[in-house]
Amino acid sequence: MGNFSTTSDDILRCATTLIIAGGYNGFSYADIAEVVGIRKASIHHHFPAKSDLVRTLVARYREEAEAGIAALEREVTEPAAQLSAYAGYWRACIVDDSEPFCVCALLASQIPVLPEDVVVEVRAHFRTLSRWLASVLRRGGEQGAFMLSGSAEEEAEVFMATVHGAMLSARAYGDPAMFGSIIDPLLLRLGARG
Repeated sequence: MGNFSTTSDDILRCATTLIIAGGYNGFSYADIAEVVGIRKASIHHHFPAKSDLVRTLVARYREEAEAGIAALEREVTEPAAQLSAYAGYWRACIVDDSEPFCVCALLASQIPVLPEDVVVEVRAHFRTLSRWLASVLRRGGEQGAFMLSGSAEEEAEVFMATVHGAMLSARAYGDPAMFGSIIDPLLLRLGARG
């Protein structure tokens, strides 16, 4: 990954916040310029088009997510604890409002209106997350830690969809506790928590 200037980092952070608040079409370079305190021309210097900005944002988000997964793999060895830690990460983000929604999940809901290069990055995030979850579920199933009702790949898709749906419900109800109300029964069913 190339080195980003402080201005680029500020632009990307601001864009992330604006996307989480209003989606791809819910912000403009004028909005970013106002928040960051720069001219629109400065944003265009770093990111000539909005699609360049959002593609870069999603690519960086993917790298950070992959680094987080790698760290989780190193620090937590038991599959059940890994699923609980992953869900716990999102629970904490939703409760403290630091990252109340997965940027890629939000953008996935807008795929029909996204530029193709952004769609490619969003889909890559989902594929990576799905592969990791399947590997955790497979290991846990083989170790007898999980009771899988389908293949590890099917269960990974269910788990991923449940986490993202729980984020959506927490947002829809304006209640961060809704996330746990939805994800905890799935963790219990799998045997990941109890």
